[in-house]
Amino acid sequence: MELKAGDKAPDFKTKDQNGNIVSLKDFKGKKVALYFYPEDDTQVCTVQACNLRDNYSELKQHRITILGVSPNDEKSHKKFETKYELPFTLLVDEDLKIANKYGVWAEKVLYGNRHMGIVRSTFLIDEEGKIHHIIKRALSKIHTDQILKAWGFKK
Repeated sequence: MELKAGDKAPDFKTKDQNGNIVSLKDFKGKKVALYFYPEDDTQVCTVQACNLRDNYSELKQHRITILGVSPNDEKSHKKFETKYELPFTLLVDEDLKIANKYGVWAEKVLYGNRHMGIVRSTFLIDEEGKIHHIIKRALSKIHTDQILKAWGFKK
């Protein structure tokens, strides 16, 4: 079943780039932007992460917590965080359990070739743990603006 605005966000438990166990329940009472991206340190994923980094103070001003999720392991996430000085949490989803719960592991077409992969998307989760909005087509260069507009902080 496809998730939609108003649905309870599926909970999860996983490691972050520092080996800490993180659960969505840890963020109850906070606005969360849970963004799924295909792979650490690739061109488009780096542009997206750096857009969030460069606008992080504005996101924090609106009390929005950023959580990035990809199939990469803890070591890869740590290297990505360090290389680009990312100020937010990166979550490990090697077994794709989180991606499958959120319906973002799907067939993709690249240059006419079909393959399974992460569909770049962001779930905005409110303080009660409900999905406020889903950005189904996250645009790397303007991702912060997409998040702020969806929360109603920007026109």
